[in-house]
Amino acid sequence: MKRRIVSLVMVVMLLASLLMGCASKKDNKGAEAKSTSVELESETTSADVDSETANTETKTQTTSSVVKSEATQTEIQVFIAASLSGAMEEIKNMYNETHPNVTITYNADSSGTLLTQVQEGYECDIFFSAATKQMDTLESEGYLVEGTRKNLLNNQVVLITPKGSGTKVTGFDTMNLAESMALAGGSVPVGKYTRTILVNLGLLEAVDDTAVYTTEEVSVALGGIEINECGNVSKVTEAVKEGSNEIGTVYYSDAYSVKDDVDIIAYADKALTGDIIYPVAMLNNSEADDLKKQAAADFLAFLDTDEAKAVFEKYMFMIYTE
Repeated sequence: MKRRIVSLVMVVMLLASLLMGCASKKDNKGAEAKSTSVELESETTSADVDSETANTETKTQTTSSVVKSEATQTEIQVFIAASLSGAMEEIKNMYNETHPNVTITYNADSSGTLLTQVQEGYECDIFFSAATKQMDTLESEGYLVEGTRKNLLNNQVVLITPKGSGTKVTGFDTMNLAESMALAGGSVPVGKYTRTILVNLGLLEAVDDTAVYTTEEVSVALGGIEINECGNVSKVTEAVKEGSNEIGTVYYSDAYSVKDDVDIIAYADKALTGDIIYPVAMLNNSEADDLKKQAAADFLAFLDTDEAKAVFEKYMFMIYTE
């Protein structure tokens, strides 16, 4: 009997030991699982923080880049003789391929009108004239940045008529045979050169400045033909191209630009007009900051490069030589 009791006690103790061992293993597995879960959560949180930090840095860098880009943006005002419009537009596009931060705004008109605008206070960084007279005036009045003036191009005055017009005019000396003529005003360089031609042909008396001759006086000198006074050379070109006038005097570069619509009757040499020079210079702009001044100086230098000169020659300008 005692042996049975002892055996039963031993069995009970063994079962109890086994049960305690299973419970211990179960608790350990739970602890391990909990520990693993905490580690994973910690790693995920850390990754999220790193990702958010990276995104913030990227946004900061992008914002910084945009601010920097905006900070380098600038605009320059370039006054150009109307005859330069086509060539200068192409040169601007060429320049902006490597200088996209510089906006170049052109003001194209007769050199006389542009001169007046500068004197009236219009903002201008670069002045590109079709004659030396206007540049001389600006220089004498202190508008030019010292050392930036340069004679860049030459041109030639030509007499044109609408394509196949059948005009009786054969040259400058027979302009009186036309019924009508498109002529730029005396303050416009090509208009002044035309008046100089008439002086050298003996049709007008010699004076210090041929620009003083009015359109009416020119008409009388040409036998009373009808004259359409135009504000710049582009308007003269357009008037003849459209057939509004039988003849007109323009630059060779302008005539070439509409060669399919006009015929060139005659070319004026230097003996009739004198040397036709296009000077360019940087002006003192009190409203310009350092970035704007730097951009203007750089674009001015670009106009004197072989790359830009090739464009001018494409538009039938001649490169100035001493």
